[in-house]
Parts: sequence; structure tokens; C-alpha cells
Amino acid sequence: MTSRQRFLAACRCQPVDRPPIWLLRQAGRYMAEYRAVRAHHTLLEICRTPALAAEVTITAAERLGVDAAIIFADLLLPAAPLELKLEFTTGEGPRLAPPLRTPEQIARLPELWGGALDFVSEAIARVRRHFGPDGLPVIGFAGAPFTLASYLIEGGSSRNFLETKRLLHDQPAAWDELMRKLTSGLAGFLEQQAAAGADALHLFDSWAGALSPSDYRRAVLPHTRRLVEMAGATGVPVIYFSTGTAGFLEAVADTGAPVLGLDWRLDLGAAWERLERRPSPLPALQGNLDPALLLAHPEAARAAARALLEQARGRRGFIFNLGHGILPETPVENVRALIECVQAG
Repeated sequence: MTSRQRFLAACRCQPVDRPPIWLLRQAGRYMAEYRAVRAHHTLLEICRTPALAAEVTITAAERLGVDAAIIFADLLLPAAPLELKLEFTTGEGPRLAPPLRTPEQIARLPELWGGALDFVSEAIARVRRHFGPDGLPVIGFAGAPFTLASYLIEGGSSRNFLETKRLLHDQPAAWDELMRKLTSGLAGFLEQQAAAGADALHLFDSWAGALSPSDYRRAVLPHTRRLVEMAGATGVPVIYFSTGTAGFLEAVADTGAPVLGLDWRLDLGAAWERLERRPSPLPALQGNLDPALLLAHPEAARAAARALLEQARGRRGFIFNLGHGILPETPVENVRALIECVQAG
């Protein structure tokens, strides 16, 4: 099978010759080629320049020899069309201003803003042309509505998400309006990416685990389900990745995403067992090696990888990945050793 056939078959729970593998944060600071580009360009410059975004995407995929390339982008790119200032500060991460805290601010937000991010689609088209129609599959990228909303409300990263939860509980109508507007904008953004040649669409809900199961089901799930449905109407698989959500995996599966990305906090076999109790069709599962293992001796990651492969043996619908992104301190040779181990079976 080609990498494209293997990846798409796994997304659709069809038979494969071996599990496909690609890695979260595939292009990043752990790789010398990426650091060389960052020496001359900021993160946002790379994201907003299609030639640069395509270059780092292609370089990482080819250097590692993975089965899919995910477009280099950032989930906070919608800040600009939503008229928030975004900057990345050393040691503090992203900062957005002004933070969205009032119903009046939310009412002024536009609903359809995906077209302002067409540089991501252009980067995808460049990567698609490079690999060719039957070459390495290209994965599109966006933040999920809740995680994007939490950044906009908090004004950056947060440990407790106090302002997000305050708005969610104190201003439920404003919260729903914000989520509805973000969902509509993200749907257009993802549709553009699929039209440009993305073979799958990856939604990152990095902060969903900050919520209680009841809050997730009430305030987030309906909007995420709607986005998955609209993105899926493009005809390409949708991968929904969340972290810290092991306690409400079943609610995560209710998004209807055909592929669920798992973090390392949930045993892969246990996830299948829980999902099999549901009346709905089983989704494909993606994950979920602890990325910290790649900083240890290569045999540690290889042993954990073999254990994951054993849990997936005989099952359809498994994509090997990490339970979060590659850490900046990770030796490239350890990443290559992991990939070779998985591809060897």
C-alpha cells in the first residue's frame, strides 16, 4: 500500500498492511532544519507565508519518513480576522489583546472569517503539488471551538481557565454565541483546506480536559459536533484530538468524528473496550505514546510502541501517533528510531 492508501484506509477503519504513523508537532524546534528557518522568521511569519509553511511541512515529513504530512500552522491564526492582536513572547507563550470577556465584544465578532486565512490553504496546495495526487497525504489543521475560545477569553495560556468558566456559567447566551461564531468561521476555514487538497482535517481541542464532563456535554459538545459534521461534509476524514478527556471519552466520541486522537493518559485497549459499549460505530483511534519517552533511551520508546501495536493487533482503524506534540528537546535520532520500529511492525 502507498502511504496515502494506508492512512486513509486506517481513518476509515478499513484493512491496512500496517498501522500508518505520523507525529504531532512533526515540524518543530527539535529539528535543525526548522531551527534554521526560525533563525530568520518568526512563527507567525512562517505560518502566514505559504512557501515557508510548505517548506517546513515537507522537510519534516521527508526527513522522518512518516506516512502523512500535517500542514504547519497555529491554532491562534484566527485572532487576526477576529481583530485581536496576537504576539508570542519569550517564556510566556501567546498573548492576545483585548481578551474577549463581555457579551458586547462577542456580539461584534464576525461570523464568517475563514477566508482571511487563505494562506493556509495556499500552503496546503503547495504541499499537495509537491507530493502529487497519489503521494504522501496532507492533513489540514485548526483549533477546535472550545480551545480557540479559551485562548481568546483568557488572553493567552491558562492554568485554571477561570475567565473561560466564568463566561460559560455567568453568560450562557454570550458563550453560545461565541461558540456558534467560532464554529461557523472554522467550518469555512476547514472547507477551504479540503478544497486545496487536504486529505484529512485535524481538530485540536488541547484544553477540553479543563472542563467537567457535564460542562463539556452541555456547552461544548453541540458546537464541536456541528463543526465535525460541517467539516466532514467535505468528504475527507476529520480527526478530533483532545487532551485530559479520558474521564469523558464517550462524550468525546459523541462528536461524531470518524477518528479520535488520544493523549497518553488513557490506555489504548481500555479506550476500545469503552467505545465498544456504545451503540454507535467505532471510530478509528489515533495515538498515544507519551512524547516524553522520546527523551529517554530509544529502547524505552520502542518497547512502549510495541506494546501499543500489540494492543492494536487485529483491530481496524489505528493510526500510530504521540499523545501530544514532540518536545523541543527531543533528539531527532530518537524520533527516527520510533518511526522505524512502528514501520517494521
